[in-house]
Amino acid sequence: MEVSAVIGSGIGGLAAALRLKHKGFDVKVFEQSDIPGGKIGEHKNKGYRFDTGPSLFTLPALLFELFELFGKNAADYIEVVDLPVTCNYFFPDGSNLKAWSDHDKFVQEAVNSGVDRQALENYLEKQKFLYNFTSEFFLFNSIHKISTYVGEAGQKSLRALHKLDAFTSMNKRNESVFGKGNLTQLFNRYATYNGSDPYRAPATLNMIAHLEHNTGAYFPKNGMRGIVEALVKLAHEVGVEFHLGEGVKSIQQQIDSSWNVITDKQIYTAGIVVNNTDVTYFYKNILPDAGMHRKLMKRERSSSALIFYWGVNYASELDVHNILFSNNYKAEFEGLFKHKLFANDLTVYIFISKKVVESDAPAGKENWFVMVNAPENVGQNWQQQSEKARQIIVAKINKMLNIDIEKHIESESVMTPVDIESRTTSVNGSLYGHSSNSPMAAFLRHPNFSRKYKNLYFVGGSVHPGGGIPLCLASAKIVGKSLSH
Repeated sequence: MEVSAVIGSGIGGLAAALRLKHKGFDVKVFEQSDIPGGKIGEHKNKGYRFDTGPSLFTLPALLFELFELFGKNAADYIEVVDLPVTCNYFFPDGSNLKAWSDHDKFVQEAVNSGVDRQALENYLEKQKFLYNFTSEFFLFNSIHKISTYVGEAGQKSLRALHKLDAFTSMNKRNESVFGKGNLTQLFNRYATYNGSDPYRAPATLNMIAHLEHNTGAYFPKNGMRGIVEALVKLAHEVGVEFHLGEGVKSIQQQIDSSWNVITDKQIYTAGIVVNNTDVTYFYKNILPDAGMHRKLMKRERSSSALIFYWGVNYASELDVHNILFSNNYKAEFEGLFKHKLFANDLTVYIFISKKVVESDAPAGKENWFVMVNAPENVGQNWQQQSEKARQIIVAKINKMLNIDIEKHIESESVMTPVDIESRTTSVNGSLYGHSSNSPMAAFLRHPNFSRKYKNLYFVGGSVHPGGGIPLCLASAKIVGKSLSH
């Protein structure tokens, strides 16, 4: 049985390991941490539990598919609930809008706030059309292979070519539909799902809205970490071999195109290697390639995050996902990508898993994951920047939610871009590798295979098709399609 080595056990690496196992490979997963999961981690502090990474779960069918490969019922491993509200939005003008998962309820809520019904219906229908006709091409196949363009997915996507809006920015398109009002800010927000700037990112990315507003949002009953636990349990059952606390130091290709995989403990031989670390990190540290590394470093990196994990002795009326918007969204993104510093007003995201997972906080209390988008780490004074951001966050929460939040915080932990970089090998703390702030960004992402090195593949948020749980799962699906055994 041919051996395959998976470097990194993030969601993409776990999915790739399972797909390789299904194809008959002897799979070994190497992870530098003592626990699998990559960015999907958890943190416990004084009776509170926090999911530390991704908090949004859409397209659960992509996860369930991995269990179906082995004739398993996903419900035996993970229980997922529908969220009635995908996100609760608070705007600078004092208004509040609940984005209901139910399409009609969301539209009515928006109409009640002054949005034209037909304009919104047409907008959501367009995003649905784009997703239905282009997702197979852009998300579930390699756009770096000619066969994809001449195949069925490529031909189908041609029907949507005239609506892709690749040379119009997200903000420009949204303003043309909704003006400069709240709904433009709401839909502009989806640029941050891959760490980009809606004032420069192509309007093609507006189709991300389809996943929440036309298909809904979900949540595991035992938290986001439950996704990792379910996949690891399945992987153990089917014979995937985990080497935890054993990061890969380097790989070397042999004359027969097999690989030597070198860790601190020993040297392994593998027929193929699948990399799930940040691709820029990979070409600097694991397979040093000065040309590739230089090329990748020239491209603009995505944003990072500053996260406060607050245990609060307070029972709020918030939902699982909540957004408190800034008064100047454009200045926020100029800070992120131009000045590499926090602006003077920030959009605050509050994620409270306690709303679904009762055990995540003591009775009458809540676990607040409080996040702001942050610039990549380029040597800023993060203590100073964190203190500035915290003051802005506290003031915004107090004003918009009419509460003195600091009186209720009884435990606090912080994660900065520096922490993200050191814990996950994400270069400069960028959560999604490179930004999508150009019309051709999708095509410039590193492919899921190497053109230079045989039997080398790539999954995860830093390569095609991008970041976030659904796209990382899609990257593993693409690699699976590329291999036959």
